[in-house]
Amino acid sequence: MTAISKNLRKFRERNTKYQQKDIAELLGIKQSTYSTWESGECDVKSEYIPKIAALLQVEIRELFENASTTVKINQFNKGNRDQSINQGMVFIITDENSIAKIVSAIKESGSTLESNGF
Repeated sequence: MTAISKNLRKFRERNTKYQQKDIAELLGIKQSTYSTWESGECDVKSEYIPKIAALLQVEIRELFENASTTVKINQFNKGNRDQSINQGMVFIITDENSIAKIVSAIKESGSTLESNGF
């Protein structure tokens, strides 16, 4: 089950009085299709995400957030024959909350950040 599938149900029940069939009707899809999104059997089609967020009264990014996610970073240094050390990490992150968690975890690990915006 993905974060979005868990969040669909959570936000539907917490923020609205809609049943699955109501959401499906408002999206113009079958209830069985919406049900597979909520159960995690199928991925939500991207074209529906903005409208789903609006119906559930949340920001799009909230649909993808996983409250139980923790960030742990291990950095390994590999010594080369010439005694140089390979160090580095590459992150491709698109939401601010994840970026903040990673920056915090890196700072707690004692590493330094050398990149744009940090």
